[in-house]
Amino acid sequence: MGIEIERKFLVKDDSWKAEASEGLVCKQGYLASDRGTTVRIRVMGEKAFLTIKGATHGVSRPEYEYEIPVPDAEGMLRLCTHAPVEKTRYLIEHAGMTWELDVFAGRNAGLVMAEIELEAEEQSFERPPWAGDEVSRDGRYYNSYLAAKPYASW
Repeated sequence: MGIEIERKFLVKDDSWKAEASEGLVCKQGYLASDRGTTVRIRVMGEKAFLTIKGATHGVSRPEYEYEIPVPDAEGMLRLCTHAPVEKTRYLIEHAGMTWELDVFAGRNAGLVMAEIELEAEEQSFERPPWAGDEVSRDGRYYNSYLAAKPYASW
């Protein structure tokens, strides 16, 4: 079983741009999001994935991800109840760790969030200067929530 251990932070300024990789456009939708389980379809650049995530406990949750054909993913995105979440993802190396920084677009424009995946919940890491408030345990910042209740509507 795969386990995702992830911490999320709001981004407080644009200083991350000096360190970022080239962005990759991402579109993702949710076929199911109920009782702590989500089934996500994601098209990221030239690849697509089906991801199943279980309930979050602390900052950990079960995760299973499988690459699927892009045309299949695009078809599945049309089956989603809510419009897809659109964002551009940048990778940033900081203090020996890789951060994923998402600049949201469309109905979630204005939201910029960064996350780091860890090996263990208690693992220490150095927070970059552009990482602001932690929102790991705030369900409003889950992408599945943003699909149903966009940031622009808060």
